[in-house]
Amino acid sequence: MCIENKIVKRRRYDFSGVGDHRKRSKLSPEVTGHHPDLFDSLPDDLVVSILCKLTSSASSPADFVNVLITCKRLNGLGHHSLVLSKASQKMLTVKAQNWSESAQRFLKQCADAGNVEACYTLGMIRFYCLQNRGSGASLMAKAAISSHAPSLYSLAVIQFNGSGGSKNDKDLRAGVALCARAAFLGHIDALRELGHCLQDGYGVKQNIAEGRRFLVQANARELAAVLSMTPSSLTAGGWLTWNPLPHHRHGAGSGCPLLSDFGCNVPAPEAHPANQFLTEWFSSKGGVPGSGLRLCSHAGCGRPESRRHEFRRCSVCGTVNYCSRACQALDWKMRHKAECTPVERWIDEDGENYGDGEMGEEDQNMVES
Repeated sequence: MCIENKIVKRRRYDFSGVGDHRKRSKLSPEVTGHHPDLFDSLPDDLVVSILCKLTSSASSPADFVNVLITCKRLNGLGHHSLVLSKASQKMLTVKAQNWSESAQRFLKQCADAGNVEACYTLGMIRFYCLQNRGSGASLMAKAAISSHAPSLYSLAVIQFNGSGGSKNDKDLRAGVALCARAAFLGHIDALRELGHCLQDGYGVKQNIAEGRRFLVQANARELAAVLSMTPSSLTAGGWLTWNPLPHHRHGAGSGCPLLSDFGCNVPAPEAHPANQFLTEWFSSKGGVPGSGLRLCSHAGCGRPESRRHEFRRCSVCGTVNYCSRACQALDWKMRHKAECTPVERWIDEDGENYGDGEMGEEDQNMVES
């Protein structure tokens, strides 16, 4: 009996799953079918509302940029005028070293959307850094019309100094009016400036008692702002301590002493992003805004002169200069009080004395402001 030999081929199985996956892909294409994106089903109005919440609470420009690069739709809706109008102060912060045409274009887009912070920041940059006086002042005026206190105060400083023009372009009454409006809105520097104007009769009828009241209010608001921002430091830090000044230890003087007279040495207030930009911009140029021009000596200001001898110099030492009485008062309390020493005065090479107007003795003694 013969048994026929048969050759049987065994099927090889691929246990890696690659070949099987390819086979399933060909036989069942529905497995890899496209699923609808649920984000696409959200209406634009809802997405814009969410983006408005984001921009109004953003702590840095990166918070907004990270959203724009997510997808094409978010990038488009992120540039909606309503979204840009809600952008926060910190979201609009720009470093001087990162300044470019695209940064200016973005700030201009926000300003055109009605964002007052963008109007103020771009206005300050154009007026002082780019020396585009008309456009810068116009942008700040646009923000001031919307009752933006920093813009009102900045325009007041421009009027007091006649910045961008000649010495004859000073308008003290306009400066006081703008300063009063900013003070009404609670701007601390404006309150301090208005207080000194009233005490000295500078651009307004002298009223020492009323001026002192504004200085007290400026100190009170300054302290309240610090307490509201850093409540934990009350227990952890030692800056809010009883440290009476020498002229109060013996009960000398009458009237209402100011908070700083009682030793409430609060930390230096954080400078506005626009002022930080000015400081960085001119620091990169060696701290010299131009030939014969000077910067305001207050570290938190950054404003430069637009003409020679525009700012006032200290009448005692003549080594520091300020764009405003508010800057002088802050710098005196924080730094210059310990450094100021009388020196011999000289006439400069042009035969002019220092400044359009010097800080008088009554301005120099500002321990209470």
